[in-house]
Amino acid sequence: MSTAWLLGLTAAYLGGLFALASAVERTHGKLREAARHPFVHALALGVYATSWTFFGSVGVAASEGLRFVAIYVGATISCALIPLIWAPLAGLCRERRLASLSDLLAYRYQSRAVGVLVTLFFLAGSLPYQALQLRAAVEVVVSFAGAGARGPVALVITGLLVLFAFVYGVRHISPLERHDGFIAAVALESFVKLAALLAVGAYALWGVLGGPTALASWLSARPEAMRALVAPAREHTWLAHLLLSAAAIFLLPRQWHVGFTEGSAAGLRTASWALPAYLLLLNLSVPAVLWAGQKLTLTGSPEFYVLGLASASGSRLLSAVVFAGALSASSAMIVVTTVALAGMLQTQLIGPGSAVLGGDLYARLLWLRRALVIGIILAGHAVYAGLADSTRLADLGLTSFVAVAQALPGLVGVMLWSRATARGVLCGLIAGIAAWLATPVAPLLAEAGVLCERWDWLRAIGAHDDPWSFSTMFTLGCNGLGFVIGSMLREPTRQERNAAAVCRQRAELIPESLSSASSVEDFVARLSPVLGEHAAEREVHTALAQLGAAGDALRPEQLTALRARLEANLSALVGPITARMIVDERLAVDDSLRTLLSSQLRYVEEQLSALRLTGPARALEQARQFLRDVLGELPLGVCALGPEGDVALWNRAMAEITGLSAAETFGRPLRELPAPWAELLGEAASRPDAHGEHERLIAGRPRRFALQRAAVDSSSVQGGSVLLLQDRTEARELEQKLAHRDRLASIGQLAAGVAHEVGNPLTGITSLAQNLRAESTDEDVRERLSLLIAQTQRI
Repeated sequence: MSTAWLLGLTAAYLGGLFALASAVERTHGKLREAARHPFVHALALGVYATSWTFFGSVGVAASEGLRFVAIYVGATISCALIPLIWAPLAGLCRERRLASLSDLLAYRYQSRAVGVLVTLFFLAGSLPYQALQLRAAVEVVVSFAGAGARGPVALVITGLLVLFAFVYGVRHISPLERHDGFIAAVALESFVKLAALLAVGAYALWGVLGGPTALASWLSARPEAMRALVAPAREHTWLAHLLLSAAAIFLLPRQWHVGFTEGSAAGLRTASWALPAYLLLLNLSVPAVLWAGQKLTLTGSPEFYVLGLASASGSRLLSAVVFAGALSASSAMIVVTTVALAGMLQTQLIGPGSAVLGGDLYARLLWLRRALVIGIILAGHAVYAGLADSTRLADLGLTSFVAVAQALPGLVGVMLWSRATARGVLCGLIAGIAAWLATPVAPLLAEAGVLCERWDWLRAIGAHDDPWSFSTMFTLGCNGLGFVIGSMLREPTRQERNAAAVCRQRAELIPESLSSASSVEDFVARLSPVLGEHAAEREVHTALAQLGAAGDALRPEQLTALRARLEANLSALVGPITARMIVDERLAVDDSLRTLLSSQLRYVEEQLSALRLTGPARALEQARQFLRDVLGELPLGVCALGPEGDVALWNRAMAEITGLSAAETFGRPLRELPAPWAELLGEAASRPDAHGEHERLIAGRPRRFALQRAAVDSSSVQGGSVLLLQDRTEARELEQKLAHRDRLASIGQLAAGVAHEVGNPLTGITSLAQNLRAESTDEDVRERLSLLIAQTQRI
C-alpha cells in the first residue's frame, strides 16, 4: 500500500467518526436516543482496550502465556463489583457535580493540593502511554508503506485527533454535560477494534492454520507450543495483574470519563455484563494469531503479528480492516484520555484562577479546555518523537496501571474510612509516586537505555523475573503506609469530617445556619463580581430550576438549599475547592440565623426516601414511618411547632379542619397563616392558659374549636410545642338539639301527669251527673245537670 492510500484511508476513517458524531449532535430523534442507549455506553467503555490489546496481547502471550488474559480477568472481576463500587461513586459524582477522580479526591479531603497532585501524576503517567498509542498507529503505516511514511502519517494522525477532540470532545461548558456524538464515535471505534481482531483471528485459524481440526493436529505435533502458553501462567502469580486491571478499568482517566462523567446508571448496569463479554471476544483471536505467526515464522516482535498476518494474506480488504482497527485502538485512547485530562487540568490547576478574572466565564473555560486538549495531544506527539522503539506496549501499559492504582488508598477514605485526612493522602501519594519512579519507571528506562544499568535495581534484588508483582506491592505498600500514618498524625478538620459524611451517606449535611443572602437577586448581585453578571444569573436560575423553586420570594431554608446547589454546580466548572471558596466568600452564612426544625425534618424525609436501607436501619425506619403515619391519621388535629415557631407537623385532620394542606403550612410560622388560624393557633402557642373552647366566625358561620397545648422540652428539641385542635361545632349543635328534646319530653310528662290527675275526678263527676239526670224528673234540674256534664267534657 502506498503512503497516499494509507493517508487517504486515515482521513476517511476519522472523517467517518466526524460524520457520526456530527449527525448525533445535530439530531434529537431516534439517532440521539440510540446514541444514549445503555449498550452504546457499555461499548464505549471498550476504550479500555488500546494498542496493548490490539497488538500487545499477542506479545504478552508469546512471553508469558495465558497470563495475557489476567488484565481482562481483573477487569471482569471489577465489573462484577459495579453495584458495590462503581455505582455509588458514580452517584456521588453526579450529585456533587464532580467531573473527575481528582475532583472527587479534592472534595473528599477538602484539599486543592490533593487534586493538583493527582492531576499532575496522572498526566505524567499518561503521556508516555499516549505516545505509545501513536507509535503503534504509525507502525501500522510503516508495516504497509515503509519507513518513509512514519513522519507524515504521525503528523496527520495527530492533527486529525486534535481536530476531533477539539470539535466533539469539548462542545459544552461543563465537563459533566454529555457529548452524545463523542461517545457514539468512541463506541464505534470499540466495534471496529473487535471486528478487526475477529477478522484477523478468522484468517489465522482458517487461512493459515487450516481450521480447528488442522490446528489440533498442528498442536499435537508441536506440544511445546501449548506448553509455552500454559507453563508461564502456572509459574508466576496473577495477583498483581488482577489487582492492577481491576483498578485500572475504572480509575484510568479515560475509563472514569466514559463511565462516570459521560455515563449513566443504566449504562453502568449494562456494562456489568456487556464489557466482560466484549473483552472476552477481543481475546478469542490471540492464541490463533500467535500460532499462525509462529507457523509462518514471521519476523519481528510477536506484538505485531497482527500486521504480519494482514500483510501475508495479500488481501487489501483485510489490511484495510486491520489498519482501521489499529487506528481505532490508538485514536480512541488518545482522544478520550486527552479530554479527560483537560477537564482535570481545568478544574484543578488553571480553572480556579480564571474564575476570578471577570468577563464571560463560560467562553473562557470552554476555550481553556480546548487549548488544554491541543497541548496534551501535542505533548504526547513530542514524547512519541523521543520514545525508544524497544519499549514494549504491555510494559508501558502496566506502568500506567501501577500509576493509577496509587489512587486506591484515597478511595478507601472516600468510601469507608472517615478518619482519613488530606495529610494522609498527600503522604501516601508522595510515597507511592516515589516508589513508582523507583520501580517500575527507573528499571524500564534503564532497559530502554535512557538511564544506566545501575538504575535497574530490580535485577539486583532478584525481583526481575516478576517485576510487576513486586512493583505493585511495593508502591501500594508505601502508599498505604504513608496514607495511614499521615492520617493518624492529626484529627480530621470539620470540613473533612463533613465531606466524609457526605461521601458515605450520599447526602448533604443539614446546615446549622442560614444564608445571609436575602433573595435571588441578592445571590446574583453577590456572585456577579466573580462569575460575571451573565454567568451568575444563569447559574442561579439553573440551580433554582433544579430545586423546583420559582420566584424571588424564597424562604430562608430555600435560600440555603440554593446556596448548596450553586456550590455543587460550580464544582463542575472550577473544581470543588474553588467553588466552596467562592460560595463561602460571596454567600457567607449568618450564624444568627438558625436552621428551622421544619427544614431539618424535610431534609431528613427526602434523604430517607432516597436511601435503600437494609437490616436494623430498615426496621428502625419502618418503625419511624409507622409512628409518623399514626400521627398523620389521628382524627384529632395535630400541629407541631419548632423552637422558632415554624410548623413542623400538620396532620390530615388539621388540614381538614382548617382547609390548609400540609404543603401550604409546613415550614411557615403561625403568624403567616391566614385568618382566623394565625390568631387562634398563635394565641394557644404563646399562652399556656389559652386551652379550652373558642368560637370563631368562618365563612359566615360560627364554629367552635377545642384547643390544647403541650410543651416539648427534650434533649433534642428545646422550646417546641404541640397544639391539638378539635372542631366542636357539630358536636355543640348536637348537644343543643338533645337538650331541647329533653325539655320537650319533660313538658310532655308533666302534661300527661296533670291530665291523669284531673281526668279521673272529672270522669267520676260526669258519671254522677249523668246518673242524676237520668233519675231526676225536674226539667230545671235536668237542664242544669246537662250543663254540668257539658262543662266537665269541656275540661
